[in-house]
Amino acid sequence: MNAFVLAVALLIDMPGEPLPYAKPVGATKVKYIEFLENNSHILYPLIAVVVVALIAFGVISAWRTEDMDGLQKAELKREIIRELRREIWGMTAESIAKNVGIERMKLLKILEEMQADNIVEARTDTRHVTTWKMKGLSNSM
Repeated sequence: MNAFVLAVALLIDMPGEPLPYAKPVGATKVKYIEFLENNSHILYPLIAVVVVALIAFGVISAWRTEDMDGLQKAELKREIIRELRREIWGMTAESIAKNVGIERMKLLKILEEMQADNIVEARTDTRHVTTWKMKGLSNSM
């Protein structure tokens, strides 16, 4: 009978005693979070490498799309030289871009390349207006 009383006492909830742990009703077992936690030493560095590779790919593709091929660049340089020979005192980049028909930033890049090749020269006046001209056409600049 002693064992029976002890078994009944164990089954009865006594006030002040903590209840045994039971999983909450809303809790679920999520396997992908456990997978991430168990393999985080592999997954997170792999994600970082993929992100860096995507950024590098984006930068390289942006450089390639902005750059023009050699034949197109040579044709533009020829048009620029033709315009600068018409105006021996020089032209601003805006007027050259308007006459040649390309955007100003691409034109400035080509003009700087031509200046490095010693084909054209640039002069900036006190109003901060840069005038480009062919080298050797006039000596007053």
